[in-house]
Amino acid sequence: MKFIPHPYQEEAIGFLLQNGSGGLFLYPGMGKTSISLCVVDILKKQDMLEAVLVIAPLRPVYTVWPNEIAKWDELKHLRVSILHGANKAQALRTPADVYIINPEGLKWLVDELALIKEWPFQMLIVDESTRFKHTNTQRFKLLRPMLNKFTRRVILTGSPAANGLLDLFGQVYVMDRGATFGPYITKYKDRYFYQTGYGGYEWRLRPGADKEIYDALAPRVLRMSDKDYLKLPPLTINDVFLDMSPDVRKVYDQMENALRLEFDSGKVTAANTGVALMKCRQIASGFVYKNDGTTEHIHDIKTEAVEEILEELSGQPTIVAYQFEEELQTLFNTLGKDTPSTKATGHKWQLIEKAWNAGEVPTLLGQIHSLSHGLNLQDGGRAMILRTPDYNFEDYDQLIRRLRRQGQKKRVILHRLIIRNTVEEAVISSLKLKEKGQNALFTALKNYWKDKDDSRPKTRKPSR
Repeated sequence: MKFIPHPYQEEAIGFLLQNGSGGLFLYPGMGKTSISLCVVDILKKQDMLEAVLVIAPLRPVYTVWPNEIAKWDELKHLRVSILHGANKAQALRTPADVYIINPEGLKWLVDELALIKEWPFQMLIVDESTRFKHTNTQRFKLLRPMLNKFTRRVILTGSPAANGLLDLFGQVYVMDRGATFGPYITKYKDRYFYQTGYGGYEWRLRPGADKEIYDALAPRVLRMSDKDYLKLPPLTINDVFLDMSPDVRKVYDQMENALRLEFDSGKVTAANTGVALMKCRQIASGFVYKNDGTTEHIHDIKTEAVEEILEELSGQPTIVAYQFEEELQTLFNTLGKDTPSTKATGHKWQLIEKAWNAGEVPTLLGQIHSLSHGLNLQDGGRAMILRTPDYNFEDYDQLIRRLRRQGQKKRVILHRLIIRNTVEEAVISSLKLKEKGQNALFTALKNYWKDKDDSRPKTRKPSR
């Protein structure tokens, strides 16, 4: 198949070629992978690049990146080497143009590269850069010393600040080694945020700091909205409110009262509050984890709701997204242990994904986080059930975009199961607030490029 770039893709290619380090904040379905690979191909043809290291979540390592290269005639000549599995040491030493690894493999890569005399990569591409938003993680600490060895660094994500602007620092540092926000997260916090809340655990933006962050970041990243360039299918959100029985409500209220007492006392600790909040969410979901690690079944309200919705859909392919492992076991018990799920890996998952997109899978089960990245599921169905809402807006937003993306021809319907008068209502409210925060960032970046139209890259001439 011949690759014919959309005008916005041409612009993104030009942006990355003209900037040694840059970010693409593009929604799923807008071609971040193909754009990046076109840049790699152009740089290689101009003898400005020998090899690129791509860091991506495991599923995209095996599916998205290799498949995108195999898909387009212009890219098929690129040699791919996957640095995962039993033969990864041999793969690292095999000549290739694109080396792909998942973040969990960085420790192995650091040790292995110490045995190789010459540094093999000139360019770094971090796919789903939010995996590096926390600077205290091992993956960030492992990558940080390597950054100066790359002459080009690119970050890719559709949800850079899904849970707040604090998330930006680590990602942007990977891109520019501190050129935008400085080298230290502590100074970034002190400059733009202040501590508040019980125990000072909450960081809030200083007045006007959001605009300062937008202005500093805008020249270094390109933000494009799918709504401006692609015709997306409409989205319908159907909130299904469910009620607890008196006996179940009593159990839930006991736990929620403990949480409320924590706040009323003014002596809140992160651990105790987090535990109580998690227990409330578990009870709303239908179970609770006990101290010995076993689970206590509490109700089947959500299980029955899933069954009812699936019955109403009359065999339409449907994704059922869950949060807790116990939910998966409940779904297996209800729908059958052979029900396809994202727990499958490797070749087995590839078969499931192919069958889903062919319309041959009536129900697909998936943990919210595992469903949220690297899956193109828009061809198989349009219905989704969110069994238990989660606070993480990035995962929530990306989850919806597994179906609501380019190629989907029908209205996407999301059924959200919410137990009335529980913390689940607070979770939904939190998602709305986080969406507003991220959209404010996106609007600022979009306006920057609109106002600075003369600064937009219009050629493919790369910088050295």
